[in-house]
Amino acid sequence: MFRTALKPRWLSLFLLVVVIVVTCVELGIWQLHVAQDKGLVAALQRAHQAQPMAVSTILSPQQPFPNSESGRPVTAVGTYAATGQVLVGPRRLQGRTGYWVLTPLTLTASHTVLPVVRGFVTDPAAVQAPPTGAISLDGSLAPGESPADPPALPAGTAPALGSVDLSILVNRWPGPLYNAFVFAQSERTSTGASLAPSAGLRRVPPPEVSGGLQWRNAAYAVQWWMFAGFAVFMWFRMVRDDARRD
Repeated sequence: MFRTALKPRWLSLFLLVVVIVVTCVELGIWQLHVAQDKGLVAALQRAHQAQPMAVSTILSPQQPFPNSESGRPVTAVGTYAATGQVLVGPRRLQGRTGYWVLTPLTLTASHTVLPVVRGFVTDPAAVQAPPTGAISLDGSLAPGESPADPPALPAGTAPALGSVDLSILVNRWPGPLYNAFVFAQSERTSTGASLAPSAGLRRVPPPEVSGGLQWRNAAYAVQWWMFAGFAVFMWFRMVRDDARRD
């Protein structure tokens, strides 16, 4: 059979089979990645629709962020550290350019530190100090961001970062730091009274997530790989039949 496979016609057909196999495998891998991405989207949608939970029940400080929990509603109780407040940007919100106001929240129960995006400002010089005393926070969970160059801001404004880079914050803020941050949606005092954002500060809504069907794309991936296997089988079958005739 080996000598039969070396015939020019079977060698030519083998090269064609190789091209088909490589193409089908690549298409299958692409469909698998699409299925995985859509599966993550579905998990993110479930996280968005989940009931709020205390952030300490979902994450532990300095532990990897579970991607499927991005966008999950969370609650936290703690005290803001005004001295650690920084600006992150530039960012866009509803067509306007500005900066996120990022403040460390020291959780009351565990004394761990949670970065909180308290809102968005267009004027970095007008940023006010965060509320004092114990704060109950409702927000949306998000993973840390990739490093970015900080913006050049006028002297006298808060320190600035180009992104929510937790590798920088862990060295600036004392205490165990969560490997995540929260978009604050509401704040309350210890008595339950709602706190309105300070002048010029606007809440940042969590990123939206669109849906998709992951199992359909996973089935497409399997189909492409089956086509590749069928091409190899047919070539082997034809070569074997030719060898038997010889």
